[in-house]
Amino acid sequence: MSRQTHNHSKGTIMITNYNVTGMTCGHCVAAVTEEVTAIPGVSEVKVELAGPMQVESTAEVDFAAVVAAVKEAGDYEVALA
Repeated sequence: MSRQTHNHSKGTIMITNYNVTGMTCGHCVAAVTEEVTAIPGVSEVKVELAGPMQVESTAEVDFAAVVAAVKEAGDYEVALA
């Protein structure tokens, strides 16, 4: 699992990397970004069409919440990188 913690002027930031499969277009990327960004504690989400997704948060984010958000966005699968 790829997870990093950084101390920042705004507090501690956790960065967790995931792989998302099943996305085929920019709309897919936007939908996943929107749903994952809505998870409480998430401050930034970076998603690439090829599958990598980086989530920055102010606290540890429950993996089940990420899975649920990605499923809400569409017929995609997510795994920890």
